[in-house]
Amino acid sequence: MNGSVRFCCTLILFLILGATANALELRSAAFADQAAIPGVYTCTGENISPPLSWTGVPTAAESLVLTLTDPDAPAGTWVHWLLYNLAPRLPGLPEKLTKLPPGSDSGRNSWGVTGYGGPCPPSGTHRYIFRLFALDRRLDFSRPPGAEQLRRAMRGHILERAELLGRYHK
Repeated sequence: MNGSVRFCCTLILFLILGATANALELRSAAFADQAAIPGVYTCTGENISPPLSWTGVPTAAESLVLTLTDPDAPAGTWVHWLLYNLAPRLPGLPEKLTKLPPGSDSGRNSWGVTGYGGPCPPSGTHRYIFRLFALDRRLDFSRPPGAEQLRRAMRGHILERAELLGRYHK
């Protein structure tokens, strides 16, 4: 392999690995991806939000959006939590979030209220998907948005996204 081909291959590897190393990642100290969500974070426990942390937020991000949904709900996807305008330099959220970080807001979940509503399947095992979106803008609403309104406002402004999937069986 000559020098220029070796340089080219090294540069390509650097770009690929560099992009992967900086990709948006979402984690919880309470449970691993694809694992069971501890009962304390559910409607049968204390119904408190789990600790969440993230890394790899793009430097161009102006805000973050966090959602929690249950795609296995009998009536269709059930929205448990909507947070938007989280500061892009925020490293995560603490367990039992009681006060929103400065500048952030909460949307309406499927119960029609703002705030966290933990996993609460009527029966069987359900998947609960935490999604973090890095946006190139802040969002502006006159009142707390629902999930569809939030999705429409995010359209065309998502820089990156990450997911954390937990499972819960009642």
